[in-house]
Amino acid sequence: MITAVNRPAALHINLAAIKENTRQAKAHLKPGQKLFCVVKANAYGHGAARLAPVMEEAGADGFCVAMLDEGLELRRAQIVKPILVLGLQPAEEAALAAANDISLPVSSLDWLKEAEKVLRKEGLQLKIHLAIDSGMGRIGFSEDEDFKAVNEYLQGNDAFFVEGMFTHFASADSADASYFDYQVKRFKHMESLLTVKPKWIHVDNTAASLFDKDVASDIVRFGIGLYGLNPSSAPGSQDLEPAFALKPAMSFVSELTYVKQIHKGYGVGYGSTHIAEEDEWIGTVPVGYADGWIRKFQGFKVKVGDTYCPIVGRVCMDQFMVLLPKKVPAGTPVELISADPAAPNSLRRAADWLDTIHYEVACQFNDRLDRIYDNE
Repeated sequence: MITAVNRPAALHINLAAIKENTRQAKAHLKPGQKLFCVVKANAYGHGAARLAPVMEEAGADGFCVAMLDEGLELRRAQIVKPILVLGLQPAEEAALAAANDISLPVSSLDWLKEAEKVLRKEGLQLKIHLAIDSGMGRIGFSEDEDFKAVNEYLQGNDAFFVEGMFTHFASADSADASYFDYQVKRFKHMESLLTVKPKWIHVDNTAASLFDKDVASDIVRFGIGLYGLNPSSAPGSQDLEPAFALKPAMSFVSELTYVKQIHKGYGVGYGSTHIAEEDEWIGTVPVGYADGWIRKFQGFKVKVGDTYCPIVGRVCMDQFMVLLPKKVPAGTPVELISADPAAPNSLRRAADWLDTIHYEVACQFNDRLDRIYDNE
């Protein structure tokens, strides 16, 4: 996908905020813990290759990604610190991961057997992390016998280096700790079955760290908080108070490319979902659902100059329209997303409008949007 650098629309990423959030996350660690910055999904839409070196400078001990290709992108960006892939990869990619010193998760004995064939052929050793399903229902070992068999298989097996054992919490961002405690109990049971000795055993994610969950973890996999966003944010709920202040890093700006007056009875957009009840001033913004600014944003208010104006008509693939209080000139700045968490058009408020979470909104912004990095 081509990045539209000649269009008046861009995501601005505040590097000073990224650095501060990373430093704060590092300072909040318990003695001996490592900080692994989660930069999957293009650093939650913020730009992984650009931000990983910034996080490294601010104290990151390693990085987590969702897939092998994301890890390879970091290696191409000259990141040399440990990289852990969190999602399962095909066994035939084990050699590629090993050759690039990227660690992979393991969830089955069959996968290990297939990966070993590839590794033996290339004379490589793969770093692995044993994934435990403690209650997320996603990936990982959950049955005692399966886990025991894998431990037995790994004993003395030099095709693999058991670097870690981990799980992921489903509700560390909830005030109700009952399911969190249940997952901790299940994980500790699986840990008691270990006969191999991982270098790191880790369970902490952003929420567990920010909300000071009392659980042992050699690594904190810190994700959404690095970008200044509260992991407990959800539609209709009150955010939990984090251990330190978070500074949102992303804003989204554009401008009006066209302004015109329409008359009573005129329609706006596909399906004419907005019909003028009187003469109205309409402005056009050159952003649409092809950029990740989806159709459900119809009705949401963006800031045009100093005034919050509603989106009228359906958001188009490449443009959307706003209802203006009066005639304003083309070229007037438009702020779609504000980095001010209290603003009506913050990422949290945008997510509330869509009845989703800010993770999803940020990740929707794709590579067609230029990303400009400020305050280096």
